[in-house]
Amino acid sequence: PVIRALREGLAGERIERLYGILNGTTNYILTRMEEEGLPFSEALREAQEAGYAEADPSLDISGRDALQKLVVLLRVAFGISASPGEVFCEGIEGITPQDIEYAREFGYKVKLLATAKRVGEGIEARVHPTLVPQKSMLANVREEFNALELVGEGVGHQLFYGKGAGGRPTARAVASDLVSLASRRLSGATPRVGELLDSSGLRLMPVEEAVMPYYFRFLALDRPGVLAQIARVLASEGISIASVIQKGRAEEAVPIVMMTHEAREDAVRRAVARIDELEVVRGRTQVIRVEEL
Repeated sequence: PVIRALREGLAGERIERLYGILNGTTNYILTRMEEEGLPFSEALREAQEAGYAEADPSLDISGRDALQKLVVLLRVAFGISASPGEVFCEGIEGITPQDIEYAREFGYKVKLLATAKRVGEGIEARVHPTLVPQKSMLANVREEFNALELVGEGVGHQLFYGKGAGGRPTARAVASDLVSLASRRLSGATPRVGELLDSSGLRLMPVEEAVMPYYFRFLALDRPGVLAQIARVLASEGISIASVIQKGRAEEAVPIVMMTHEAREDAVRRAVARIDELEVVRGRTQVIRVEEL
C-alpha cells in the first residue's frame, strides 16, 4: 500500500527524507520493554506467543526485514539502486530496559528506525535502534503497528500507519501486492521510473559520513577523574557532550550515560574504541544513534 501511494499519489514529488518503523515484531518487543520493563528475551517470548514473531525471529530482530523494505523504498522514493549489503543495519538484541529508562529521562523513546535522507548529492540510508523524541509521531507508534513518515518538497510531512505483524495483516498486504502486479501485467503497463533503472544520479553515502547526535552508556569504575578521561577522548575526536547522567556510587563499575551534540559516525567509532580500552572502563560501550525528526 505504501509503495502504491509513492508511485501514484506522490508521483512527481521530490522526497527529501523518510523515517520508518517497518517491522511490527521489533516494535512490539520494544513497546513491551518500555511499558512493562521487560528484558529483551521475555518481550521476545511474549511476541512469539502472541503470533507476532516467528519461532526463528532472527530476520526481524536483526533489522534485516526492515532493511529489505528500506532497499525497496530507496528505489521507489529516490530512484537509487542498493543491495542490502550496502546499507548499514543493526538489530535490537543489545537494547536493555536500562537504555529505555535512560532514554525516557532524556525525553526519548527507542525505536528500530529505517532512515533515508538527501544529503547534498547523496542519500544517507541506515537501519538501527534510534532514540526519537517522545512527542514525535513515530515515538507513539505502539506494539505491532508500523509507520512511515515521508517529508516531501511540496507535500510536507505525510504519515502512513497500519499493522505490521500478525498473520492477517501480512496476508492482506501480500494479496494487495499480487493483485497490483497482476493487474499491471494484464494491462501491459510499462515499468514506472525507478523500477528498472537507477536514474537518480545520487550516490549512496557510507554510514561513516553520517552526522547525528548519539547516546552513550559507559560502564566505568567510580573513581575521581573517570568522567574527565572519557570527556578528553571525546573532545579529541571533535565530539561535544550535551548532557550526562551518573547515578549512585559503588565499589564496582557504575553506568555513565551521555547525550552528545551532532557528531560524525567515523569519529564516534574511533572515540568509543579508545574509551573501551581505558583501564577504568568495564565492558563494551552502548551506542545508540539519535534522530530529532
